[in-house]
Amino acid sequence: MPLHRLPEYCGSGAAGSRTTTGRSPSAASVNIPASLPALAHSLRSGALPLPAYIAHLAAQFAAREADVHAFMPEPARFERLRQDARELEARHPNPAARPALFGVALGVKDIFHVDGFATTGGSRLPLEVLRGAEAPSVMRLKQAGALMLGKTVSTEFAYFGPGATCNPHSPAGQPHTPGGSSSGSAAAVAAGLAPLTLGTQTIGSIVRPAAYCGVVGFKPSYDRVPRAGVIALAPSLDHVGVFAADVAGVQLAAGLLANSWNTTTAVAHKTVFGIPEGPYLERATPEMLAHFRATAQKLAAAGCVLKSVNLLQDFAALRERHYLITAAEAARVHAGWFAQYRDLYHFKTVELLERGATISDAQLSQALRSCPALRTELTQVMEREHIDVWISPAAQGPAPAGLESTGDPVMNLPWTHAGMPAVSLPSGTIAGLPVGLQLAGGWQADELLLARALMVEQII
Repeated sequence: MPLHRLPEYCGSGAAGSRTTTGRSPSAASVNIPASLPALAHSLRSGALPLPAYIAHLAAQFAAREADVHAFMPEPARFERLRQDARELEARHPNPAARPALFGVALGVKDIFHVDGFATTGGSRLPLEVLRGAEAPSVMRLKQAGALMLGKTVSTEFAYFGPGATCNPHSPAGQPHTPGGSSSGSAAAVAAGLAPLTLGTQTIGSIVRPAAYCGVVGFKPSYDRVPRAGVIALAPSLDHVGVFAADVAGVQLAAGLLANSWNTTTAVAHKTVFGIPEGPYLERATPEMLAHFRATAQKLAAAGCVLKSVNLLQDFAALRERHYLITAAEAARVHAGWFAQYRDLYHFKTVELLERGATISDAQLSQALRSCPALRTELTQVMEREHIDVWISPAAQGPAPAGLESTGDPVMNLPWTHAGMPAVSLPSGTIAGLPVGLQLAGGWQADELLLARALMVEQII
């Protein structure tokens, strides 16, 4: 289940000056449901008045944001939000006819274009060159009644140049990374600043930070959610996804975001979980592997079937192809900007773009064949072995100390490369920091994956 207890300190604020729970003392009398569906129901019905909810959000920001740095700065954030809320209530006065996310606060990664908000991409490039039309994913959530709380911090252009965000679960005086590139989106949910956030994943930028921050992160199948209106890193690998406190939350959001969604999907038989033994799984630390196998045994004890399969034996070569695609496509996306603003880029992005510029179209084309090939291979193995879901560690271990690195996304790479859906569930802690279990489903079987994730969430 999600980890709700938060540390007193993370970042530069004074130790002891922050509340240690996800709820501010000044908002303690307001009943704020932790689960997104319950919160949305309370707001729609009026059981939770919108002004009281916004007051709670403001108290959360006052208590947490100065240390966590999950959001891009906005001086008059809550004045604007209160006005947006008044306009929303005026449009939807009848509780029975209110949209699904009426009044729910939404955080959006700062590579999405949102009307009325600047897009920086976590970079120093001039704002005017990064302008674009609002992302359909943002439009869909706003049309469902979500209120734009603000832009969340992203690493530079969704690569490895870190932002200022700190993991809300960091020990006192010892900041740890929240992961990346969707750093602020994961941390915002973990710190109780937002119940729903948008992120993207090109290698492991949803699943990994979700694991590090002790929340649920869902990466749908490739193109189940539109990528338009988002600054691309590698278009053939980029996925739009979501963070929430639990599986029911990402399930609700996915149904609103996806081009189509089957809300009646049910698990029809005992779930068979595949364990991908071999060089891929061995990338996890010994402590993480031990935790993972103990978590898997909880599933077995609950009556689920575990099946170990030798898989991804060529993982090192697969990883090389994935990074080749990332570099080559990023160099092509950024060619115009990079030629003019090279000195404004983070050195990690510079290295990526310079490497990508040396990759020929023929090399890129050959590497791209690997994505559908891996998808076919995984699908065939799942059919042959009757596997419903792959399980693996959501990251190599808990969040690394310091903010210079966002950690290694290696455990998420195969499922991103294949474009198959994946979700991270909180599975416990190692050395006091959250870790997660990654579930990966069949191609386009997102609904079934989340239905099974609901079950797993109750077991682990």
